[in-house]
Amino acid sequence: MLSKKTQYAFKALMYLAQQDDKSPVLIAEIAKKKKIPLKFLENILLELKKAGILDSKKGKGGGYYFAVPPSQVPVAKVIRMLDGPIALLPCVSLNFYERCKNCDEKSCGLHDMMVNVRDATLRVLEKRSLADMARK
Repeated sequence: MLSKKTQYAFKALMYLAQQDDKSPVLIAEIAKKKKIPLKFLENILLELKKAGILDSKKGKGGGYYFAVPPSQVPVAKVIRMLDGPIALLPCVSLNFYERCKNCDEKSCGLHDMMVNVRDATLRVLEKRSLADMARK
């Protein structure tokens, strides 16, 4: 399940992606238009900036804007950055793997099923970009 933080991040990113002129947008504008608590949004946008997805400009005409085109940012990247693993079990995670205690992965039916779930999920999330989401 996506955290509230990640849901807010996607709302803000979609708002930025849908701006016609692609000029910097003030945090207060995003917060107001998308009904996101301002302080929470500040932290989210800062994390997205540190990850290289967004950049910011200070002063008059300042605000947040995309550091890279939204078409080059897979949805999976944002989820992993903010929520961590996409896989439902740590033993099937590609980027956050942890062996489950008291389990033999070679004979575990749950493990095998969750690998299939992970792969199906990633087929969607890795191929869809922020630009794809913004077009809806």
